[in-house]
Amino acid sequence: MPNPSNFFGPLSFIGLLALSNVFMTFAWYAHLKNLSSKPWWVAVFASWAIALLEYAFQVPANRIGYQYFSLGQLKITQEVITLTVFVPFAIFYMGEPFKTDYIWAGLCLLGAVYFMFRA
Repeated sequence: MPNPSNFFGPLSFIGLLALSNVFMTFAWYAHLKNLSSKPWWVAVFASWAIALLEYAFQVPANRIGYQYFSLGQLKITQEVITLTVFVPFAIFYMGEPFKTDYIWAGLCLLGAVYFMFRA
């Protein structure tokens, strides 16, 4: 019978990294919509506050993930999750139009995943 910790470890890594990326995306880009009329330093402090939450999920995610994956695999997984979080954020939160370039970028990342995870 498979060890449940071998299943839940990678899942918790992906879940924590997804949460981390939600906070990271807001820290990096939400100020463009919400704080555009404020001085840049207000946006910096607001982004740092959000980024602190991002790191609270990202650090444990990578510690868990490193038990199962190589450093390169951790990084490419993070990039896939970043695009997965960014596209809905750009479309639904920022009001950007959908572009087929998102699909092409995703396909390129799938190629990167292949090379990072092949035996």
